[in-house]
Amino acid sequence: MMLPGMLFLLVFSYIPMAGIIMAFQNYIPAKGMFHSKFVGLKHFRYMFQLPDIAQVISNTLVIALGKILLGTLMAIVFSILLNEIRVKFLKKYVQTIVYLPHFLSWVVLASVVINMFNLDGSVNQMMSFMGLDKINFLGSNTWFQPLIIGTDVWKEFGYSSIVYLAAITSIDPGLHEAAGIDGASWWRRIWHITLPGMLPIILLMGVMSLTNILSAGFDQIYNLYNPIVYETGDILDTYVYRIGLVGRQYSFGTAVGLFKSVIGIVLLLSANALAKKYTDRKIF
Repeated sequence: MMLPGMLFLLVFSYIPMAGIIMAFQNYIPAKGMFHSKFVGLKHFRYMFQLPDIAQVISNTLVIALGKILLGTLMAIVFSILLNEIRVKFLKKYVQTIVYLPHFLSWVVLASVVINMFNLDGSVNQMMSFMGLDKINFLGSNTWFQPLIIGTDVWKEFGYSSIVYLAAITSIDPGLHEAAGIDGASWWRRIWHITLPGMLPIILLMGVMSLTNILSAGFDQIYNLYNPIVYETGDILDTYVYRIGLVGRQYSFGTAVGLFKSVIGIVLLLSANALAKKYTDRKIF
């Protein structure tokens, strides 16, 4: 039963790793990987000499951290509030509505976001109705990052809350009953019973998300950004795409991608160590 999955990983994940050698070559497609000139760390040195690479890395970290922190907070809050709904039909209805965006591609949702947040979109029309100035969300380096973070959190927080909701249901109801008898308010029961009971899962999910700190969401940003907001919207994935594929600098694009992968491996090992230390559970 595992053989199809293992073959899939082998063909699409492990065999293509041989292409890493391109990061150390002046790769020419006509010559192939085995006949292109070996240049060592030339592309890595060039990468760190570029004036915009620091900004690209900064954008990636800001967007990724914003998504992780705000997304985690929203998922925790939503799971707590959803657990308080006692009407079964209403609870399932709310779950379905909030989970639905997760299953839609950014190719589809990008059109929705653009129609809502462009200069003639519904958001700006409401702002004009209230007497406020219109904002060019998709063409402003000030507003583009908050828009990217906010729309991603809206898309994913409902689905992410499934894990936290499961953690809440595993908490002994007797603790809440005892606290209620002792006169504890709803907020104090959440603070002293629910959140401590969720803490191991929160820490585990938090350290696991560290591995995605350099993956700020290529599909979302590629479908929403434009040259006007490259200053704050360009991330490592879109940078590799533009430089490596569109610009046909295959070796340099591979070098940037390899740099990202190495950082990801370091963060994965660190996350595994943190999970073991603080939750007594290892990722692998």
